[in-house]
Amino acid sequence: MFRVIAVTLLTLGLLAGCDTSQQGSSPTPADSPIPIKVVVVTMFETGEDSGDDAGEFQRWNERRELDTVFKAPHMHHDIRVNLKTGVMGIVTGMGTAHSASSIMAVGLDPRFDLRNAYWLVAGISGFDPEDASLGSVAWADYLVDGDLAHEIDTREIPDDWEHGYFPLFSQGMDDKGRKDYSLGEVFQLNPALVDWAFDMTKDMELPDHPTLAATRDLYVEHEVAQRTPFVLRGDQLAAMTFWHGSLMNDWANDWVDYWTNGTGEFVSSAMEDTGTYQSLEYLDRAGKVNKDRLLVLRTASNYTMPPPGETAADYLREEQHDSYAGLDAALENAYLVGSVIVDELLNNWDTYRDVTPGSEAVPPEPKTQD
Repeated sequence: MFRVIAVTLLTLGLLAGCDTSQQGSSPTPADSPIPIKVVVVTMFETGEDSGDDAGEFQRWNERRELDTVFKAPHMHHDIRVNLKTGVMGIVTGMGTAHSASSIMAVGLDPRFDLRNAYWLVAGISGFDPEDASLGSVAWADYLVDGDLAHEIDTREIPDDWEHGYFPLFSQGMDDKGRKDYSLGEVFQLNPALVDWAFDMTKDMELPDHPTLAATRDLYVEHEVAQRTPFVLRGDQLAAMTFWHGSLMNDWANDWVDYWTNGTGEFVSSAMEDTGTYQSLEYLDRAGKVNKDRLLVLRTASNYTMPPPGETAADYLREEQHDSYAGLDAALENAYLVGSVIVDELLNNWDTYRDVTPGSEAVPPEPKTQD
């Protein structure tokens, strides 16, 4: 009896936080959670949600008319929804701790039915200049955690070691023995869904800008870095530490290679995506979400190493969070490419509600919610 009362009070308390004044809508009854088709996951916003300098969330908020606000004191940021289209937008906060807790919070929120929802992470990132150029967009197959590790100060590492940072349960980067994946060191997204998203967007012509050319032309030793923006496939390394430099870039490539058994390719560096997946995995076990409907789209706002002639320290000081050379292009292209997928899902929801793109299997029975 106490449990029922507690859950009811929680539900009513959350529903009381629904700000529907902008559209005059009525709060949803506690026994009728709002069905959500797509959750757009962003990590930060600068200032307000609209009308000022845009972060990751603002374009989605304005252009997708996410005009119903659901107060979310249990999260980093309030939840916004377009009740007509079924698109939700959230801001998790930066770092794996924020992303994991925010995703878990929205996944357990009784106001929403997320069992059929698709999840689109759309955020900026540092990119390896060996693989992509500023403004480029990468779909990830693997999410690799860069924090779970052993570490020795680089001034104390053995002479035959390249890095002082090496995997848990190993004797070094060259140790090919036991790998324990139980802590969330690496996650693989649904390959068929990633194939579908990449095929839908790989031939898109992305806008270019003179400011992008001015920076990418400095990377004379990296042919791909000098290209105009393009869509590619490349894996995401999530770490709470904002690292930079050619030596750390070498480590990142080795790290992704190690945890994916040579099948992954480090392309983008950010902070959140393993936390996002970990919460979705737990929520999937509870029947709240379908973790196989997650897509991670990262866009290049900056490079992970400096151009020839500049030190890592100097270039890192130049490339700060609000002044990345490719920031505006990365934000715009995240929306442009991500919207192709969102529109396809919405326009053909009768199909995609029950059958995940790329799946040839018989649709599973809908999950029940306890």
